[in-house]
Amino acid sequence: MRSWTKLFLVLTILAGAAGLFFLGPGSMPAAAQQPTGSVPTVTGTPSGPMITVTYPEQINVRAGPHSVYYLAIGVLLPGEQAPALGRTAGGDWIQIAYPGVPGGVGWVYAPLMGLSPGFLPIIEPPPTATPRTTPTIDPTLAAAFSIPSTPTRLPTFTPPPPLAYPTFEPVSSGGVSVPMGLVIFGLAFIGIFGAFIVFLRGR
Repeated sequence: MRSWTKLFLVLTILAGAAGLFFLGPGSMPAAAQQPTGSVPTVTGTPSGPMITVTYPEQINVRAGPHSVYYLAIGVLLPGEQAPALGRTAGGDWIQIAYPGVPGGVGWVYAPLMGLSPGFLPIIEPPPTATPRTTPTIDPTLAAAFSIPSTPTRLPTFTPPPPLAYPTFEPVSSGGVSVPMGLVIFGLAFIGIFGAFIVFLRGR
């Protein structure tokens, strides 16, 4: 029994030696060494002009350079910055990089922010958005709430009759007229004379 065990061990050792001899050292798989360091991340500041919100409240970022014809697609907080890409012909609106929206750009109102020095090209505004539905008014419903206006006839103007101005004609007398001043003076003299006679009689 021991002879068979020794024979098996010898054959195993010989088989291992023969495998090493025929395969060679280059055929053994080499274990790859894992890197121990971290890959450096390249960071940098974006080149070109930047806008900074100077308005004390949040401002709207719109799809185009107008606050009525274009919808608001986002907001910027006070002090927030964004790369400036272009401007309108008048310089009132600035196009900025705004990730997360269609096209990755938006428009902000220039007087609400500061702009770092740099060249900004003039960019044509995008087409205005088409309304999803066109509002229509039902004529039957509109007629139910409309108040018919009946034309009223204005009164006709009748001019007043012409004014009659009275005329005074001088009164002509056939005799000699006595002046009124002389009559008053005569009556006053008679009154003074009568009072003097009464005074004398009383004494």
